[in-house]
Amino acid sequence: MAEAHLRVFRGTPETPGWFDDFKVPVEEGMVVLDALHWIQGHAAPDLAVRWNCKAAKCGSCSAEVDGRPSLTCKTRLSDFDLAEPITVEPMRAFPLVRDLVTDVSWNYEVNKTIEPFSPPEDVPQEDWRWQQQDVERVQEYRKCIECFLCQDVCHVLRNHETERPFMGPRYLVRVAGLEMHPIDQADRRSYLKDSGGIGYCNITKCCTEVCPEHIKITDNAIIPLKERVADEFFDPLQWAWRKLRGGAPDSAAGTELPMLSRPEAAPAVEVTPPANDADGDPRVPHDATGG
Repeated sequence: MAEAHLRVFRGTPETPGWFDDFKVPVEEGMVVLDALHWIQGHAAPDLAVRWNCKAAKCGSCSAEVDGRPSLTCKTRLSDFDLAEPITVEPMRAFPLVRDLVTDVSWNYEVNKTIEPFSPPEDVPQEDWRWQQQDVERVQEYRKCIECFLCQDVCHVLRNHETERPFMGPRYLVRVAGLEMHPIDQADRRSYLKDSGGIGYCNITKCCTEVCPEHIKITDNAIIPLKERVADEFFDPLQWAWRKLRGGAPDSAAGTELPMLSRPEAAPAVEVTPPANDADGDPRVPHDATGG
């Protein structure tokens, strides 16, 4: 039977991290999450892995496989050269909890700052009407499963390059779905510019590349939002018109987003495991027999 050599990150914020090596028997159709489950069942029952549906719809099992942000339930072992080790690590943009589990709660705090869907108050819901093309335009954004792979791969969030918050591609997608809804009445352009930090995105399309739902994040969401912000705030004619009309600024513009803190002491990775396991017994390399 074929075997896969997995090098899995282990550790917590308080302890030095290391890569633990496992040899996993490979059966047809196996994905990385299957291999992690095999490890939990045969070699390391204390391995922390977050997952739920195993159908690429819940977004829970996000990790980095050979350095690429991926859903472990959708990443097939057959796509790798099994003669080489497969490295599995937690998402690097977020604080580590344990092993492959990270704290993604920052994302939900950002979500709370976005003004929700705001239909016209004087039109009853049974009278709402829009065209099918409008439905299709915003439907793409609602395919998001909140795996946060786009947030993880985004270099602004991953490298923590700014001194101000940046909402990241996932929530630029959510704002796009609201801003482009045909009956939404809110204006979130000031929020995008001043709070969401849309100017930090330099449209490298790395978020689009890792999206498991194939949402065209950059082309269909971020660039149109950038154009709307540029038209409103950087077009000289619009600037002169705002001065003349003296319009009040958008109240959401002053909303403060939480900063994504740098991951706690991203543990210095050791190639070899510690001398003793949790029970004080010497560690030995893991193999397909579950040793």
